[in-house]
Amino acid sequence: MSRHILIVDDSKTVRNLVAFIMKKEGFSVTMAEDGLDGLEKLYAADPPVDLIISDVNMPRMDGFTFIKTVREQDAYRDLPIVVLSTEGQERDIQQGISLGANLYMVKPAQPEQMVKNLRMLLG
Repeated sequence: MSRHILIVDDSKTVRNLVAFIMKKEGFSVTMAEDGLDGLEKLYAADPPVDLIISDVNMPRMDGFTFIKTVREQDAYRDLPIVVLSTEGQERDIQQGISLGANLYMVKPAQPEQMVKNLRMLLG
């Protein structure tokens, strides 16, 4: 059974590109356009989500708030979360990690490295 990845990004181009890469690697993918949409899709996911890839700058609910909200729930405490963002300053990376992201990657991420990192997080 393939692993299920939730991609949360307000850019349709980025969502589609990351989804293409993930599907090519055999993952099943669900896409969301912001944090609120991401929470809805996470809660409704069947099969359950195995890993989240989230942007930071998004309307309605940003990525940091999204990660914090996910982490506050027992069911998702150990769910791997990867931030994929153009925000690459140290304070952004520190904030993402302190809120519960397992990994922080700066766009544009190399597809091979991204896949390698995700496979490592998924065990």
